[in-house]
Amino acid sequence: MRQVTGALAFVLKASLVLAVLVMFAAIVIQVVMRYVFLAAPPWSEELAVLMFSWATLGGLALGVREGFHVALTLLPEALPPAPRAALGRAIALFVAVLSGYLFWSGLRFMDMAGGSFSAAMEYPTEILNVMAPIAGALCCVFALEHALLPEREA
Repeated sequence: MRQVTGALAFVLKASLVLAVLVMFAAIVIQVVMRYVFLAAPPWSEELAVLMFSWATLGGLALGVREGFHVALTLLPEALPPAPRAALGRAIALFVAVLSGYLFWSGLRFMDMAGGSFSAAMEYPTEILNVMAPIAGALCCVFALEHALLPEREA
C-alpha cells in the first residue's frame, strides 16, 4: 500500500508544481498584457482559477498524506503511546469518512452542474468540478494509509 500511495503522492506533487507554475505564468501574462499592451487575454484569469482550484484541492490531499495540516497536539501528546496510536487511527478513519463525503458530494455536484462551459476558454466545467472527487478520493486513500499503517515514516 505504501508503494501505491507513494506513487500517488509523487504524481500529485508533480501536478501541484505544474499547476502553480501555470497559474503564475497566466497571472504574469495577464498583468503584462493589461498594463503594458492595454489588452488582457480573456483566458488568463480562467486558467489561473482552474490551476488555483487544483493547487488548493490537491494540496489538501497532500496535506493529509504528509501531515502538514493544522493539528491540535495537546491531548495526543499527553496520552501514553498505545492510546495515542488508537486516537491517531480513529482520527485518520474520521478523515477518511469526511474524504469519502467530499468524493461523493463532488460527484453529485458534477452531475448537477454538468453540461455547461466556461465563459472565456469554453472548456466543459466538469474539468473544474472533477477536482473535488479526485481530491476526496486521494484524501480517503491517504487517510486510510494512516489508519492502517500508522507508523509510516515521513
